[in-house]
Amino acid sequence: MISVTAVLTPWYRRAGGREGSDAEQSGSLAPTPILDRESAEVLRLVARAQAAAEGPDAIAVLAAAHQIIRDEVRPVYAMNEAIPSSRTLRRGSGSCSQRLAILESVARTIGVRTRVRALLIDRSFWYPRFPRIGFAVPNRMLLAWPEFSLEGGWRSASELFGPIGCRGGGAFANHGAETLFEAVGRCAIDWDGRSHDDEYDLSRFVRADLGYFADRDEAFARLGQTLTAPARTLLDPILRRINA
Repeated sequence: MISVTAVLTPWYRRAGGREGSDAEQSGSLAPTPILDRESAEVLRLVARAQAAAEGPDAIAVLAAAHQIIRDEVRPVYAMNEAIPSSRTLRRGSGSCSQRLAILESVARTIGVRTRVRALLIDRSFWYPRFPRIGFAVPNRMLLAWPEFSLEGGWRSASELFGPIGCRGGGAFANHGAETLFEAVGRCAIDWDGRSHDDEYDLSRFVRADLGYFADRDEAFARLGQTLTAPARTLLDPILRRINA
């Protein structure tokens, strides 16, 4: 029997992964409709982050920006991935993905190239947040996980501020006030099974690696979003009002 969530989720993501072209793997600094780094809202955030940073280097500025976003952009369950960073800042609320897009916009503004890795995450990853309605969560959720070109190599968003592992406060459990976005500042999670430690090894939830894209705009244009457009139209206005 076909589940309701399967009908609401684009079918073509049943396909396997892809490596991505050299251009896609090398990322970009360019503004995009989602990563609108030239908008007034993003530029104001960058200026604030630079003023608050504990040092002049890019990582310090990104850490300051992450803290501002964490404190001022309320986490919600929004489902429309195509929202520009500037609009998320104006709303003062956004999903993990939308808030990560703001951090990517900041990175590109200060000269740090970014790219995304498209992962299909099993719905059981979100069961702690939806204990009573886990059956309604889409079977697979598309996660555009950012990477940042820093110090001669690529850093996953989860390892932006430290190596694999959690810096105090216990493991990441994906419930309560700490979402994936908050965890970036405290807990470097592992999507690849390198750590072999269940406290931060989340590779057991990865159902497919769909490869690298120069930006999340391209990823969503090629792969679609987790929910189809009619489902997003119906559900996003409701979910974006619910605190994560």
